[in-house]
Amino acid sequence: MEIQLKLLPHHLLDELTSKATASPRARAHHNIHESAQDPVQRFLVVSNRNSYFRPHRHLTKSELAMVLRGRLHVLTFDEHGTVVTRHSVGEGTPSMAYETPRALWHTLTADTNGAAFLEIKEGPYDPATASEFATWAPAEGTPEAASFLEWIKTAQPGDTAPQR
Repeated sequence: MEIQLKLLPHHLLDELTSKATASPRARAHHNIHESAQDPVQRFLVVSNRNSYFRPHRHLTKSELAMVLRGRLHVLTFDEHGTVVTRHSVGEGTPSMAYETPRALWHTLTADTNGAAFLEIKEGPYDPATASEFATWAPAEGTPEAASFLEWIKTAQPGDTAPQR
């Protein structure tokens, strides 16, 4: 069996941007890893400004994200939904990547349409334990999610998530 080099062409980000624009979730991803059982999960994510990532944490795994295009804002929270930190990552910022340690409540929002990042997580992927979603944040796809996303876009350290 011949071992093949895996190349990721630049136009893949444009294709993912088109998919994100057509998606109700306003984002798209491309798995680089072969299966959910791989010990390292690697994928590209492209997000538009209206994509809502419900605040969550990973109790058993950390994650690393490197911004390839555009700019993201990454927010961390305490257990009550108060913003602890807000960081801009990507184009026009001092940071190109961020690593989220285990058990840290966080979310992100794209500051530019077509914002792309490479995410790397420990595997294997187990949907039962992958993420714990914050009870103080609305579920994705609910009517409240859109207004919560608008709050995330401007929330600053010390601000607390709106009551639901």
